[in-house]
Amino acid sequence: MEAEQCKVEEALGILVGKWKPIILLHLFNEGTLRFSELKRLMPGITQKMLTKQLRELEEEDIVDRNVFPEVPPRVEYSISEYGKSLQTVLNTMHEWGTAHAIRKGKLK
Repeated sequence: MEAEQCKVEEALGILVGKWKPIILLHLFNEGTLRFSELKRLMPGITQKMLTKQLRELEEEDIVDRNVFPEVPPRVEYSISEYGKSLQTVLNTMHEWGTAHAIRKGKLK
């Protein structure tokens, strides 16, 4: 692969962010989640940041957003069919990150 043809930057543009991989892993592991459930699973994230990250993932067709016409409205998020193709990539990155942390003495 030639450097000028490399599309890693394209992929990273979608996945980069402190919270996006964590959001995706929760959705892969838990399935469909409501906004409040995602927020509860990530106590360090602000409501504003969670909304921003979910919108960006939705714009890239990675996450599906389903709004139910109820009072109050119920909104659920899930991995889209297209987004499911990221599972292998995220698992590989997780495995590499774990091995790297062990190598650097951050994990035993």
